[in-house]
Amino acid sequence: MTTDPTTEATRTSDPRGKAASARRHHWRRDLVELAAMFAAVAVVDLVAKMVAHGPDGPYLLGVSAVALVATAAFHTWWARRHSHAPPPDTGPAPEAATKAATEAVAGRATVLWRMRTTVRDEPGSLAALCGALAGLGVDILTLQTHPLADGTVDEFLLRAPAGLQAAELSRAVGAAGGRDTWTERADAHDLVDTPARVLGLATRTALDAAELPLALRQLLGRCTIHSLPSVSLSGRPTGVSAPVEGALEDGDTVMRLRDPRGGVLTIERAYLPFTPTEFARARALVELDARLGPRLPRGRDTLTLPEGGGEITVRRVDQKDAVAARAMHDRCSDRTLAARYHGPVGDADRYLDHLLSPRFGRTLAVEAAEGPGGPRRLVALGHLLWDGDETEVALLVEDDWQRRGVGSELLGRLVALAREARCESVYAVTQSSNTGMVAAMRALDLPLDYQIEEGTLVITARLSTPPAADRRPPAEERPPHALRQPAAGGPAAG
Repeated sequence: MTTDPTTEATRTSDPRGKAASARRHHWRRDLVELAAMFAAVAVVDLVAKMVAHGPDGPYLLGVSAVALVATAAFHTWWARRHSHAPPPDTGPAPEAATKAATEAVAGRATVLWRMRTTVRDEPGSLAALCGALAGLGVDILTLQTHPLADGTVDEFLLRAPAGLQAAELSRAVGAAGGRDTWTERADAHDLVDTPARVLGLATRTALDAAELPLALRQLLGRCTIHSLPSVSLSGRPTGVSAPVEGALEDGDTVMRLRDPRGGVLTIERAYLPFTPTEFARARALVELDARLGPRLPRGRDTLTLPEGGGEITVRRVDQKDAVAARAMHDRCSDRTLAARYHGPVGDADRYLDHLLSPRFGRTLAVEAAEGPGGPRRLVALGHLLWDGDETEVALLVEDDWQRRGVGSELLGRLVALAREARCESVYAVTQSSNTGMVAAMRALDLPLDYQIEEGTLVITARLSTPPAADRRPPAEERPPHALRQPAAGGPAAG
């Protein structure tokens, strides 16, 4: 009699078939067990009669007891000796496990990558991507999914062998079904999981209104953020507006959000379209900023200047300090104001509302007493201004407080704030004759780039060396438009 293997496998793999078979044949199993029990009783009775009625019965019982004890002792010794023996060899390990073990022992160098690709929204698409990455020895650290109308955007944080090139990674992902693949080198900051990172950015934004542009940039990666006010510096309406809920434009590479203080926040990322998830997160941060209103950290530092320069207090200021800032303007000479704003001296006050707004950057002020026991007043302002992908520093020091180290103290603190914001560089626009500002920038002890044209000097201080893919040419290699006039004028009399 032959059995169809397929039918047999199907039948035995069905749990309901097993239960029916068990119910159908349980009486046979019970009958066999009952017969075995009767047979065992008969054998025991026969042996007992032989021992009890035989001439050597007691000796036979003693020998049997000794044999049982010896057998138990031997079994215990054998089990203890072989309990820690290595498991039997079941054949060669899988190739992937062998490769991972070899790399772990060798301590192979790795790098972090951020990768984003679009796949079809169907079962198995993510598994194909993971298989392709595993074939390259790439470890997936985190994964985010961004649903779209025509697919799903998968964003990975990867740990890959140091020798793996971005092009090779993209080819493997493309072969596995990924399209519109983008890769970028990552760093240790990206190891924080997304919910924790978003909560941290929200906390920073809640504590300081000036953090919103920085929080948006850290949330969305490399992007350009412009804050377009509803009223120009001359007091005229600019006509810019955005929908209440915001909008994605230009192939989802431009995000427009309504600024709570009037105007529009424009965020551009030409190399990678924004997803609906990113748009919702950015809009939530802007709404948080709108609900909390104007706010500044309240901390202040009191310092004693070297060589009897006096005691000063350094603190953050905003538009509520505009009256004190205008009073400082009135005490500054025309030469100092002209060196700071590069324009008509009478226009200096127009820039203050822009400069003091937390939307455009951070402003530090120095307060000092007029004399022993006199009232304290503003004697210096230092600005850290967000200018697209770059960051500008600007200083204004009242004439009587110049050459006392006030400008250097402010500049050092502004650079520290730029480092905290993970800026790659800061630049200062000044006149080539402004030796005080040049000396203050050189005192930072940072790599500097100089560009000069028609008496205007741009000094760029490099705070960090960007990755090769993101590295910009030095100032000398940039086109002449790099010598632009910022909206609020250039820095600084120091």
